[in-house]
Amino acid sequence: MAMKKTDLEKNKALKLTNSMKLATADRFGKASAAAPALDRREQRKLDQAQGLVPFACKLNSELVEQLKERALQHPDGMTGLLTEIIKRGLAADA
Repeated sequence: MAMKKTDLEKNKALKLTNSMKLATADRFGKASAAAPALDRREQRKLDQAQGLVPFACKLNSELVEQLKERALQHPDGMTGLLTEIIKRGLAADA
């Protein structure tokens, strides 16, 4: 069955937009390949091997900003900083 002119044009437009999306994804994919990052599943396995457990809580935005600033300077990042601060706080209470 022959396609209508409008259907042909729609298909061409879909092919063009798809190729544009792939070109953009490919370009950014190459840049991100330079610094390989772990996907969530691999990161979760590494965290579990270290005995780390996700722990969510709500904090004041000003406090979060202070923590982010200090975490940039901490060698273990945010996780290491929070572990250190919580251990100090618990030791002070005991």
